[in-house]
Amino acid sequence: MTATATKPHNTAANGTSASSRGQSVPKQLSTPTDLGAEATRAIADAVNPLIADAFALYLKTKNFHWHLASSHFRDYHLMLDEHSEQIFATIDPLAERVRKVGGTTLRSIGHVASLQTVKDSNEDFVSPFDMLSQLIEDNKNMAANMRKAHEVCEDNKDVATASLLEVYIDETERRTWFLFEAAQSGDHHTQ
Repeated sequence: MTATATKPHNTAANGTSASSRGQSVPKQLSTPTDLGAEATRAIADAVNPLIADAFALYLKTKNFHWHLASSHFRDYHLMLDEHSEQIFATIDPLAERVRKVGGTTLRSIGHVASLQTVKDSNEDFVSPFDMLSQLIEDNKNMAANMRKAHEVCEDNKDVATASLLEVYIDETERRTWFLFEAAQSGDHHTQ
């Protein structure tokens, strides 16, 4: 018995399938899935910006980790290192979820820049309080965007990505909590 190739449900008549931002997925990358083309597109469109934000927030957190000047240096330095590692650890599983459902994911720094909502920090010096405040807002926004993506995944019956996002939402809320508590330390006036 020979195996015959069947056209995946997410493949269009021209041999390509739907992906993020209206782009087509080359047939060589069109992972077979029981999700339809619209579901694949919706999931990729919801998850790829999360991946871009994870890259941006990872680098911003590392930037603050490297350029911190504070009487609480050791505590903040270690916390930001832990946070950056946690953020970085979300990137590959999210990108692989996009691929598993038949979409394509990020390809370059330019692609990240086109999708990210996290604002870069290029200032020569940022006070510790401002660092923590920016990261609190960035993590809060990331959790909100993950919730929106979770809804898209649920609406399209992608329970695996929704489940992954539930864990990442909890981790993001934990980071927000820790940053908030660290910001209460009185390091507000360090210039």
